[in-house]
Amino acid sequence: MADKSNIVLIGMPGSGKSTVGVLLAKASGKGFVDTDLLIQSSTGCTLQQIVNTRGYEALRDEEERVLSSLAVSDHVIATGGSAVYSHRAMEHLGKDGVIVFLDVSLASIRQRIGDYSLRGISKRPDQTLDELFGERLALYQQYADLTVDGNGRTQQQVCDAILARLSQVQ
Repeated sequence: MADKSNIVLIGMPGSGKSTVGVLLAKASGKGFVDTDLLIQSSTGCTLQQIVNTRGYEALRDEEERVLSSLAVSDHVIATGGSAVYSHRAMEHLGKDGVIVFLDVSLASIRQRIGDYSLRGISKRPDQTLDELFGERLALYQQYADLTVDGNGRTQQQVCDAILARLSQVQ
């Protein structure tokens, strides 16, 4: 992992990927990329608009396209929560990135995001947040090089924990 220049954050919506990512970029002197913002910029739509007009699968397709074509080094990359549905994208990100899973409980996710119907979450229309959490947890664990517990921690504490874990493996 020492030869990988990027830090790739994965986890559920509300796990802190974007906020922790900015803190991590500042602390490590790396650039920062939020792939949800790249999707919005390239499509001219919010994530929720994509889900509403084209469906959740279209959002996953856009995410795979953006992630698979991302070409950066020395960056912290905050991915969308559904990045792990694309093996191709995760394989691409893992080539030059240490993949860090921000592990946060379902109860914390519920508290942080409130009304998830407004978040542009890529899920089947009939799928509950509980079902989505269960489905994604296995994927996050599968792709993670490191897992950092975000429960009961501030975003700065999560950032510090990531830096500490990375220093142990490098």
